[in-house]
Amino acid sequence: MPEGHTVHRLAYAFRELFGGRPLAVSSPQGRFADGAALLDGLSLAVTEAHGKHLFLGFGSAGGDDDDLRWLRVHLGLYGSWTFAGDESFSAPHAIGAPRRRVAEEETPLAGDDGSGVAVGEWDPPDPRGAVRVRILGEHGVADLTGPIACEVVTSQEKAAVQARLGPDPLRPDGDPETFVRRVRARRRAVGELLMDQEVISGVGNVYRAEALYRARVHPRRLGRDIPAARLRAIWADLAELMTDGVATGRIVTTRPEHGGPDPDRLDGEQRYVYRRSGLPCLVCGTKVAEATMQTRRVFWCPRCQRAPRSRT
Repeated sequence: MPEGHTVHRLAYAFRELFGGRPLAVSSPQGRFADGAALLDGLSLAVTEAHGKHLFLGFGSAGGDDDDLRWLRVHLGLYGSWTFAGDESFSAPHAIGAPRRRVAEEETPLAGDDGSGVAVGEWDPPDPRGAVRVRILGEHGVADLTGPIACEVVTSQEKAAVQARLGPDPLRPDGDPETFVRRVRARRRAVGELLMDQEVISGVGNVYRAEALYRARVHPRRLGRDIPAARLRAIWADLAELMTDGVATGRIVTTRPEHGGPDPDRLDGEQRYVYRRSGLPCLVCGTKVAEATMQTRRVFWCPRCQRAPRSRT
């Protein structure tokens, strides 16, 4: 499942590629035909991410924010956006997050005879697979497949969705004190709480494992037992790591003294414990452990992250 930094990159990509332009919105698959009809022909006025939710605000030029129609998308485990476009359809924020295809064949340039033939004319590709939503602009197209949630909501309904979510470390309104209160108020393992989107938004399995390792906190330690100062440090670390993920499209969590990005990995990523079970810890050499927590795999170093003492 994409983590929060990917969704924020998607919001930036849509803003750069489609912002302020009227768009054709359709549902090639047919399952979203009614919703697409509500957005078709409107301009993309604003884009926003909150945790793993992407909000695309459509409206008429100069319209009121309260009148926007919001496309809310949650990709879930299998959803994805695929982009294609002409040579002008590019944005630095899209690199490495959404998949993007540039047209393989370019239309020949117009001649010198004054014929007025368009230069670099581009035809959108046919939809691939079960495309729930297609957003088509003059220079490019974005196709959505397999989302867990895809709906058109009002501004009030959007606000209601966000009210149920925890603070997002990547948003200016993300409140670390709300995160601290919600963790310390629960007698649940912190490894569970970091994945609870009502406690903190946008953190997935990778950031959970890596942030807890960097904080030297065992994932089974109860949230109420973690000092507030340690939780604030975890929040600050997540904000820094995820901000870097937005900028680069990669999750790199190792510090320079522990190897940094691994040149042998094609994706350039390096982690301390995530999916490294049975391998030596990069710091102490102890074999990384793995277990199941609420149906998801969790990873930690038994030496660097001491198990909590059992209460009698």
